[in-house]
Amino acid sequence: MRRRLDPDGLHQHLQHAGATLAPLYVVTGDESLLVIEALDALRAAAAAQGYTERSRIVLDARSDWSAVLGATQNVSLFGDRKLLDLSLPSGKPGRTGGETLEALAAKVRDDELPDTLVTLSLPRLDRATRSSKWATALFEAGTVVEVPSVDRNALPHWIGQRLARQGQTLDADTLAWMADKVEGNLLAAFQEIQKLGLLYPPGPISGDDVRRAVLDVARYDVFDLRDAMLAGQPERALAILRGLRGEGEALPLVLWAVGDEIRLLARLAALQAAGGDMGAVLRRNRVFGPREQGLRRTLARVAPRAWPAAVQHAHDIDRLAKGLKVPGLLDDPWEELARLILRITLDKKT
Repeated sequence: MRRRLDPDGLHQHLQHAGATLAPLYVVTGDESLLVIEALDALRAAAAAQGYTERSRIVLDARSDWSAVLGATQNVSLFGDRKLLDLSLPSGKPGRTGGETLEALAAKVRDDELPDTLVTLSLPRLDRATRSSKWATALFEAGTVVEVPSVDRNALPHWIGQRLARQGQTLDADTLAWMADKVEGNLLAAFQEIQKLGLLYPPGPISGDDVRRAVLDVARYDVFDLRDAMLAGQPERALAILRGLRGEGEALPLVLWAVGDEIRLLARLAALQAAGGDMGAVLRRNRVFGPREQGLRRTLARVAPRAWPAAVQHAHDIDRLAKGLKVPGLLDDPWEELARLILRITLDKKT
């Protein structure tokens, strides 16, 4: 079948599907809210078209996979159409599971399940897994709904779209502020949008009203901190650092993420100054895509002389974290980590 849809495409497809629902839908992505919404829309469409019997099976590599094919063979006493709702949260079915999914895809492809609609939810698959036999068979036989991640840059637009469904609007600055408060927590963003729908009537909502209503529920990880540092965003980097500390993230992990990146940047800066092959070092460190671009932009922005001092600063913060005194540094390693991040985000070549 080889049909690819995003969540908006799925919505349009279901609105116009009529009696032509596909026999298999594979919903894949890491945004749990959007995956749940896509599956709910499929279930509602299936119920409207007479799929009144539903079997729900959550699977992993150690599951009894015979239950899957068994569920496709059970005939309803009343001739009801069946929805077989499968979930593979790990994305790793194991050998038996993979063979079962291939067999299921073959049944779909050969029209052997006329009264059964199958949905399968998966996390976002890496390249190797997508190339596996079972994934290839499913993607060939079914309609694949690719649920994208909503990154920070896209979040204000996403919030604006959701508010528009409620007939509400915000100005661009307030959308950006709200995105900062719910970043990394799409479910919380959804809940805050619903709250605005309950508190205020359709139409424009003032920034002050939004600030009174919205909680600060942003969630970050150490890689968000690394990316903000590479992007030269001091306010965002410090906000993420405060969030990580407030959530109880271990200081050694945060320091590792920052320090490891600084050490890599120091090696790259020295290599660049010597006219060496920076690309080879990036490949050895498995640095590709957006992270590589961020590193190159940082090297273009920060003066080469800054890196040895930054590496020493990271080393001194590690000593602080172990309870040792370091002359000239604050006693709080978190505060010194903030100072280190600022020296990288604010430094510019002169």
